[in-house]
Amino acid sequence: MQPFEGHDQELLSKPIKELGLRIEGSPIEKYVLRLYKELERKGLKCFRPRCYLTDEWGCPDQEPVIGIPFYLADRKLADLEKRMNDLEDEREIMMYLRHEAGHAFNYAYELFKTEDWKTLFGPFRRPYRDRYRPVPFSRRYVRHMAGWYAQKHPDEDFAETFAVWLTPGSNWRRKYKGWGALHKLRYVDRIARKFGSVPPIKGLGETDVTVDEMEVTLEDFYRETTPDESQAIADLALDTDLIDIFVRNTRRRNGVRPASELLAERRKEITDKVTYWTGVRRPLVKKLVDCMIDRVGALRLLALKERETAYVVEVTAYATTLAMNYLTRGKFIQP
Repeated sequence: MQPFEGHDQELLSKPIKELGLRIEGSPIEKYVLRLYKELERKGLKCFRPRCYLTDEWGCPDQEPVIGIPFYLADRKLADLEKRMNDLEDEREIMMYLRHEAGHAFNYAYELFKTEDWKTLFGPFRRPYRDRYRPVPFSRRYVRHMAGWYAQKHPDEDFAETFAVWLTPGSNWRRKYKGWGALHKLRYVDRIARKFGSVPPIKGLGETDVTVDEMEVTLEDFYRETTPDESQAIADLALDTDLIDIFVRNTRRRNGVRPASELLAERRKEITDKVTYWTGVRRPLVKKLVDCMIDRVGALRLLALKERETAYVVEVTAYATTLAMNYLTRGKFIQP
């Protein structure tokens, strides 16, 4: 976990429940309202899932409510989250909201209990595994969130399908033409028309822990929730490959800068792409990229400015190869 900065201490020492966080009037409110407008435009006139602040994105089991990470309701907290992990941008926030709205819609109308839903998506009670091995590029599933997430569980498959259907401009009929996933999208479209003016079977729903119940301090929250990926990267041996990619010695004084500076600038972009295309969990990919940045810095490797795009492409490809090795074999590098 990254060390905290001195000016963070006053904020970090406060229990989260004492921060006075609310969705109303906060930076996240406009995204919730945008979600409601998207639902309205899709004809869902009676479905407005209640949103609340909590520790992470999610819907409690079979409850039609949407939990939103508390740090998105305050700009200072968002800045801290950005330094500690990675902050969701506008596009990602809407992706998460649409996905969680899919869960909430499923629970609100108890679709998972119907035979049609089970036939298309599978048994709702199938064991839920945090670590799963997806089949990359399978056309049985839509692509929405990073990591082939629709393949994780039938409930996630539905939520991802709903999110694609809901996304403005997704052109899902054209994009998924000929895919097995198209049958699922048509199901969502059909069910949405059926229940568009029908009140939910399950109305308000029950929340799990709310921000007003979070007694832990911010500092303890991050210490408890930031994963330790040190063991997973213990076998990494990057130096030889990174030396091949970047420049070690050059007589040039202009048009060159530290490779660590370049990778730090593109860190989130590289992490996003590797996570999306491999399905390896994001904290581990982030740790891998951070390790690369540390090593090119320690080796004092340089980047020629006219080749910066090529460097980013090569590092992304390299990180993707390592991530796929981890996905299929359980280790980044094999003996």
